[in-house]
Amino acid sequence: MDYRTLGRTDLRVSLICLGTMTWGSQNSEAEAHEQLDYAIGQGVTFIDTAEAYPVTPVSADTQFLTETYIGNWIAARARRDDIVLATKVAGPTRDPVRTFRGGDNRLDRRNIEQAVEDSLRRLRTDYIDLYQVHWPDRPVPSFGRRGLSRIEDGPDIVPIEETLDALADLVKAGKIRHFGVSNETPWGLSEYLRLSRDKGLPRVASIQNAYNLLNRLFEQGLAEFALREQVGLLAYSPLAGGNLTGKYLGGVVPPGSRREVAKQFVRYDLPGQPLASARYVAIAHAFGLDPAQMALAYVNSREFVTANIIGATSMAQLKADIASVDIVLPEEAIAAIEAVHRDIPDPCP
Repeated sequence: MDYRTLGRTDLRVSLICLGTMTWGSQNSEAEAHEQLDYAIGQGVTFIDTAEAYPVTPVSADTQFLTETYIGNWIAARARRDDIVLATKVAGPTRDPVRTFRGGDNRLDRRNIEQAVEDSLRRLRTDYIDLYQVHWPDRPVPSFGRRGLSRIEDGPDIVPIEETLDALADLVKAGKIRHFGVSNETPWGLSEYLRLSRDKGLPRVASIQNAYNLLNRLFEQGLAEFALREQVGLLAYSPLAGGNLTGKYLGGVVPPGSRREVAKQFVRYDLPGQPLASARYVAIAHAFGLDPAQMALAYVNSREFVTANIIGATSMAQLKADIASVDIVLPEEAIAAIEAVHRDIPDPCP
C-alpha cells in the first residue's frame, strides 16, 4: 500500500480509501464488516463515510445505517487507532425522502455542532479525524451540472466564515482533528484558504470531488490549488458509477448494479459516455489490463490525488480495486488514454 500526507497535517493516509455509501442498502452489516477486515488487512487505513449514507438507493428506512455499521465494527474490533476516519455533514437539501435535523439543515453552527455529536454517537468514537462539508451551502454547479451563469445566493445562505468558525471550535474541542470540503469549486476552496490566513483559523486539509476518466474537470483550476496549497484530492467515483468497468456497455444493466438500484445518479447518463467508456475499456483490453483496475490506476498516478475512494458491493470487486495500487500503467497506455480525452473531453461532469 502507498501512503500520502493529508494536506499540511501530520496524518498519513492510504492511497486507497474505503468508501462506504452502499453499506446499509446494497450491503449488509456483516458484509460491511467483512470489507473493513479485508481492507485493513491489505494496508488500507483510510475510511470515508457520511451522515447522508447509504444512498444506493436513498431511503428513510436506511438513513444513518452506514455510520452505525462502522461504529459497531469499531466497538467490536477495538481498532479505532488503526484507522483514519472521515465523515461528512450534509449541506442544504430538498430531499423529499430524508430529512436532517428537522429538515432545516444548513451549514450553520447549530447544524454542524449537532451533526458532529450525532456522527460521534453513531460511529462510537470520541473524535473524527477528517470532518468534511459534503456540499456547499450556496448553489454551485455540482453533481453533474455544468457552469455558473449567475449568482443565486439568497438571504438564507450561510457564509463560509460561519461554517469555518464552527469547524474551528470543534477542532479546539477535540471532536474533530481536521476538516475538508467536498463538491467544492475553485472560488469556494480559495475562500476557505483566505479566511484561514486572514483570521488564523484551521486550514482546509482536503477536497473530495468526483474525478475519473469521464470527468477530469478537477484538473481545470482545482488541481493547481491541490498542488500549490497542499489541499489534495480525495477522488470519489473513480469508476464513474461503474461505467468504466465496461459492465454497462451495449445498454446492459446487470441486476443489483448501481444503475438499477440508484436511478437518481444520472450524471453519467449522457450522450458522450458510452463511446468514451467503450474506448477506455478497449485500451485496457489491448494492454491486458482489467478495465476497472486501469481506470483506478490512472487516478492513483495523479500527483494531486491524496486518496482514491473505492466502493464495492462484493468482495471480488473490493479485492480487485485495492490491488490497483500495485499497477503501473505503461506510457503507451497513458498516451492512448490521453488521446481519448482529447477526442471526448469530460463527457460526464
